[in-house]
Amino acid sequence: MFRASDFLGKLSKQSRRGSLLSKLRHGHRSKYGRALQANEASVYSNHVNGEYTNCVRDELGQKNAILNCGQPRLQYSRFATAAAEAYNIEPSTDGDSSHVSEEYANVNWDGLGFGLTPTDYMYIMNCSKGQKFSQGTLTRFGKTEMNPSSGILNYGQVPPPGKGTMYIRPLLMGNGPDLGVAPASEYTFVTYASPVGNYHKGALNLVVEEKFRRATPGGTGGVKAITNYAIIYKPISEAKAKGFTDVLFLDAVTGKYVEEASTSNIFVVKENVISTPPTNGTILPGITRKSIIEIARVLGYQVEERAILVEELFDAEEVFCTGTAVVVNPVNSITYQDKRTEYKRGVGTVGQKLYEILTGIQSGCIEDEMGWTVELD
Repeated sequence: MFRASDFLGKLSKQSRRGSLLSKLRHGHRSKYGRALQANEASVYSNHVNGEYTNCVRDELGQKNAILNCGQPRLQYSRFATAAAEAYNIEPSTDGDSSHVSEEYANVNWDGLGFGLTPTDYMYIMNCSKGQKFSQGTLTRFGKTEMNPSSGILNYGQVPPPGKGTMYIRPLLMGNGPDLGVAPASEYTFVTYASPVGNYHKGALNLVVEEKFRRATPGGTGGVKAITNYAIIYKPISEAKAKGFTDVLFLDAVTGKYVEEASTSNIFVVKENVISTPPTNGTILPGITRKSIIEIARVLGYQVEERAILVEELFDAEEVFCTGTAVVVNPVNSITYQDKRTEYKRGVGTVGQKLYEILTGIQSGCIEDEMGWTVELD
């Protein structure tokens, strides 16, 4: 026979490191434990009916919404209050923000690398096949529920000026329970933010990869999909072991033309001409790439989107990479068939000029004459 108290004991034992139920059961036995015990039969009968996960999902929400997961709602009120108090949740009672000082989160901004620094919240929307996305919810940053056969498995804080970037990462996951090869029957859209530092520390030293190809015509190279990154891990590991920063991939058909680096687009500068490979289905059409092209043309540079022979790298005056994470990153050198070519970088270079204009517009330090900035109320 199912006993709610037995199930509670097992759950608390498994979740003792920070679980809300564990806190109420063990850390606040005298006060909040009674509130939980008074309601546990109803709570866990909901678990049997498949509804308990909704209760847990809302456990870190505001007081009045913590256990709004079914009938009878009144029986949850004391438990909800106890849960909120256990987590010191105090919703704001007024909209006055005049008392807020310009303080930043307790983060080592100077030592910030390009790794996850979780912020407090994330935004989630769900969608089933043939339906529209549900109204999204803002929830505490944390783990999300996922079916073991989900298709994806076969894959807030603003830094002080000059200390990094708030990186916003959107994810669209096909997570329906579909074992066969077919489009997912359910989808989840997640967006979260993390303050990050520069993806690369300093100028790049690239090596041309002659064995592996990042993408092929007719494939998914032109979209932001996890499949595009699986192939890069081995060559990058080998390149870094030899002292290089990143890998420069060639086209899959001839192996003669430059395509892009592992996480960024590439630009080659010679005199007043800036050249970059075309987005013909194997290269990701990055928004930073697009922005740099538009700024360069406004400044009077001749921008060519064309196939670039790898030998052209020997005669280039300057090379730089662009991407959401790298922004505009100068290339110090490129090595191809044991021949190393070095390039101009630093003050006065084309890449530096484009970087300063782009980041100036992004930060509001330069007037946006491109019409990209959207003011939010």
